[in-house]
Amino acid sequence: MADINTEALYEAYYSKINQTSTEFVRYLYREINWDANIIGILGARGVGKTTLLLQRIKLLFADNYEQALYVSLDNLWFNTNSLIDLVRHLNMRGVRNLFLDEVHKYKNWTQTLKNISDIYPRMKIVYTGSSMLEIDHSKADMSRRQTLYTMAGMSFREYLEFEGIAQLPSLSLDQLLSRHINLALDITAKVDVMAYFDDYLRHGYYPFYKEEKRDYLIRLRETAKTVIDNDVPAIENFEFETLNKIKKMLMIIAAQVPFVPNINNLSEEIATNRNQTLKILYILDKAKLLFLITEKEKSYHSLVKPEKVLLGNPNLMYALASMPEIGTIRETFFVSQLAEIGSITSPSKGDYVIDGKYLFEVGGARKNFNQIKDIPNSYLAIDDTLVGRGNKIPLWLFGFLK
Repeated sequence: MADINTEALYEAYYSKINQTSTEFVRYLYREINWDANIIGILGARGVGKTTLLLQRIKLLFADNYEQALYVSLDNLWFNTNSLIDLVRHLNMRGVRNLFLDEVHKYKNWTQTLKNISDIYPRMKIVYTGSSMLEIDHSKADMSRRQTLYTMAGMSFREYLEFEGIAQLPSLSLDQLLSRHINLALDITAKVDVMAYFDDYLRHGYYPFYKEEKRDYLIRLRETAKTVIDNDVPAIENFEFETLNKIKKMLMIIAAQVPFVPNINNLSEEIATNRNQTLKILYILDKAKLLFLITEKEKSYHSLVKPEKVLLGNPNLMYALASMPEIGTIRETFFVSQLAEIGSITSPSKGDYVIDGKYLFEVGGARKNFNQIKDIPNSYLAIDDTLVGRGNKIPLWLFGFLK
């Protein structure tokens, strides 16, 4: 069998390595069991999955980069070559570490990874996919062969580290609730958190803000459009007209968040039926463009009407909403930080229930307990506050959970 020419792949690989810094490494790097044979890293577009792969190579193989290979599966090289052929080529040369980016762009990728696992059991593969949708849809086929991780956008804590302001440890929710006064005193003695919190809300969730600077919100709008145009069709056979309806729905909701959906009215506005409207809402939720708050723990197999709809993070508020309202920004921040560490549901009183146990109201400095008084395990998450008191907790501190 004739050998394949991998020169173009290695050229791209070395170029990427040269451009990668390991000065700041995302939280997920420390949580991954890198000894697993197949590792999948999922997450929304733009949160830094590609950088994480390249940092792993740079930190582990700095003495000999030829022990590994990074490839993006949207590379034109794969139009005339197969992934199996590439793995065979690497295996013959003793290369046992393959890092695959944009894996969802390779046709029948799940079956291909299964075959590689069977034929080359010593080959270690780490892959990412920008499309949360397609990988979620396919992961059942790989469930016994791989270890999956989900990468969120940057927390407020990570933003401070990324900016070179402070390197501080993450907190558990129990630590935060029981020791928030001491924790806030310790952090604020080191960092003027309020000087940076508003900047984080505007542009701190996606690491690429440093590259884009003034054009960051434009890039973020383009990212949302790419998710709908490229990722949604990966799991749903939607026509062009339906994709436009999805974009219209996103903009309708962005203009009204926090959006309390009337499914029939929303269906009329985008000219579709109730089932399709619910399906689109849950697709946008899985894509991390929206966050649906339901009465019971959310299930993608039972599409119940959400009680409230928010955008996926505060940066999206500034990118998609014409006049972001401060109360909604606060709630969106709170939900975006808590969603990564627990389940969020809608209570009969208050704003949010976390893990079916902790009740929260989110608001400004004048917020009081009137709506949730006498309810056990109830708390206020308060903006414009450096240090809390009792069950009043500074809102910014919830940005230290990751």
